[in-house]
Amino acid sequence: MYLIDPAAHTRRAFLRRSGQLAMAGTALPFALNLAAMGEAAAQAAPADDYKALVCVFLFGGNDYANTVITYDDPSYNAYSTIRVPQGAGGVAIAKDALAATLLAPTVALPDGRQYALHPSMTQLAGLFNTDGKVAVQLNVGPLVVPLTRAQYNNSNKKLYPQPPKLFSHNDQQSTWQSSSPEGSTVGWGGNVGDLVLDQRQNTNALFTCISVAGNAVFLSGDQALQYQVSTSGAVGIRSIKDGTTYGSSSVKAAMAQLAQETRGHTLENEYNKVTQRAVQAETTVTSAIQTATFATDTFGSLNTGLANQLKMVARLIRGRSTLGAKRQVFFVSMGGFDLHDNLIANQPGLMQQLSDAMAAFHRQMVAQGLADKVTAFTASDFGRTLASNGDGSDHGWGGHHFVVGGAVNGKAFYGTPQVVSINNDPKLAGYEGHVGQGRLIPTTSVDQYGATLAKWFGVPDAELPGILPNLKNFGGNFNGIEYPKNVGFMA
Repeated sequence: MYLIDPAAHTRRAFLRRSGQLAMAGTALPFALNLAAMGEAAAQAAPADDYKALVCVFLFGGNDYANTVITYDDPSYNAYSTIRVPQGAGGVAIAKDALAATLLAPTVALPDGRQYALHPSMTQLAGLFNTDGKVAVQLNVGPLVVPLTRAQYNNSNKKLYPQPPKLFSHNDQQSTWQSSSPEGSTVGWGGNVGDLVLDQRQNTNALFTCISVAGNAVFLSGDQALQYQVSTSGAVGIRSIKDGTTYGSSSVKAAMAQLAQETRGHTLENEYNKVTQRAVQAETTVTSAIQTATFATDTFGSLNTGLANQLKMVARLIRGRSTLGAKRQVFFVSMGGFDLHDNLIANQPGLMQQLSDAMAAFHRQMVAQGLADKVTAFTASDFGRTLASNGDGSDHGWGGHHFVVGGAVNGKAFYGTPQVVSINNDPKLAGYEGHVGQGRLIPTTSVDQYGATLAKWFGVPDAELPGILPNLKNFGGNFNGIEYPKNVGFMA
């Protein structure tokens, strides 16, 4: 179910990618191909064009119910009953604490539904209500095909396939990032492909895909290599980068020569080419960020992990001409969201860090005149249970996410509002919407979410099925719910 029909690829490069990944025994992943999009779109883009996608991954599985909180009286009352108010030992946030983050969409939701953000998310709430540059995607998660609860429980998994190893951290992180569970890595296939496909080691493709959060399958692969930087800048090879090595400039020079010189042995020579490329890339990136000072520093005194990562992304974007990049995909992340316990104690700080950093980053793009060229979006392992375990919530499936940027059709909700219920009585509305304890069955797939971003990024419709392997299974009304290939949150 996760393999891609190579006939869906219309560009020769996409055909080659699918062939390489087939040899590697892996599926063509959603996030890997966001990186590949950079090549496809950049080649067709005019010289003055630029676009970037920034994935903000929330490791641990963010609690959806206390992030985008149902607010209308009937839904809030159900939420409060299920989660139990904090004053009574539960994890439900008091309604009067939500007034400052109540969201006012341009078009009201049906049936009087309303939502507010976590009380700590005042900055994102302001971007939603005042600037109109935030969209909320409701109940999104991995799906192979649209599913109801009855279909989920059906033993015929060929007829009703579902993402493997649901509710597992590592597997669902990988599935969100690569359309397959843990072990779905194309690192070696991507590296080999990068060396053999047109010998493009020193092209702009090297800076298509940049992580400020360490290694991630999201960016692993093909000609758009995963280039990693720290919040301080490029990561150099110490023995070559430092002023001296073992206190000797001669040793440093010798190390630099040994690590980069042409060798007679094929493997040695290819290894030294990689080292040479790394040295050249470090020099280029250092130059790019040194000249990328902010005319207006929208981050101010923010000094959190996520803010510092996004600040580096902003510097790299500002230095894009030095990098020679017209299309880029970035990866940043936060941890700490696996809150089986201490949800009330720990989530506020996480939500504030997320809200403040994403708002500051967007305002920096406004200051750079690139607000409509850069789109940031969140992702996470999974949502969590609506039911509380007493002090937190347990592993779930669907969750709510944010899309931020000048090109976002903001001040709006996308997807299907869930019925707030954990009751398993099939006579009750909402029974079909979860698989127990309020673990939401997604009503928007990651493939739809990604396709909407990819379409804005410049990927033609004909190439989307080759990038998002399950997209072919969506588009239309299934089980009374619309599953459009393009969700609509991008202009």
